Amino acid sequence: MTHDWKALAGELQELLSLDVAPIAIAFLAQEPEGIPAYEGALPAPTPDGRTGKVAAGCVFWVKAADRTFATLPADHGNCSVGSMTHGLKTMQEVAGNADVAALLASGWVTMEAVPNIPVVRQKPQCITYGPLQETPVDPDVVLLRLNPKQVMIMHDALPDMRLEGKPQCHIIAIAKEQQAVATSVGCMLSRVRTGLPNSQMTCAIPARRLPEVVQRLQTTCSADTTVAAYAAEDGRRFA
Repeated sequence: MTHDWKALAGELQELLSLDVAPIAIAFLAQEPEGIPAYEGALPAPTPDGRTGKVAAGCVFWVKAADRTFATLPADHGNCSVGSMTHGLKTMQEVAGNADVAALLASGWVTMEAVPNIPVVRQKPQCITYGPLQETPVDPDVVLLRLNPKQVMIMHDALPDMRLEGKPQCHIIAIAKEQQAVATSVGCMLSRVRTGLPNSQMTCAIPARRLPEVVQRLQTTCSADTTVAAYAAEDGRRFA
């Protein structure tokens, strides 16, 4: 493996006091041996042909918190937006789907904005998800679920970190294709489908940059510890 992912996962867990362990996401050209497929049945397709093993690809982020599994493009097929951002389908292929029409009709997104949404460039044949600490393959992206304080620490460590909005899943493409750390405030489509708490945001880190990110976090957290001690001591004057 390129890095000691278990050690890096432990560093992230300790430095940020994460409630949810870091998730490893890998885009692969073929199904890997030894990684079980995500279990689940495909429900009856909608009139436009959409179906999948979960309501949207971002649901796999939640499922991956406690186990590693492999997914195929069809498993992601219910969400046209996620299928596009993950490089599984083109905009032309999903443009006529009912979920796209509903988002456009509501004003949630405009057709003018769609071409600017970051996407994974090369279509994967398989995407694996699972806890970073036990990943059997080198990931492309490491996903974190963060509260506001943790976002503060990440921003202090990485002032060039991008802050993104809807759709939430495009931060995966930003991390993979642009090698930029991106945090999302979330989007209503994803929050409803995943049940992501209102207190949490998501952050995508290019896996190859993870050692650098951890090093920067170490420096930031050390400074924060010193400042917290000073602020606590100074605050005693007002007790």
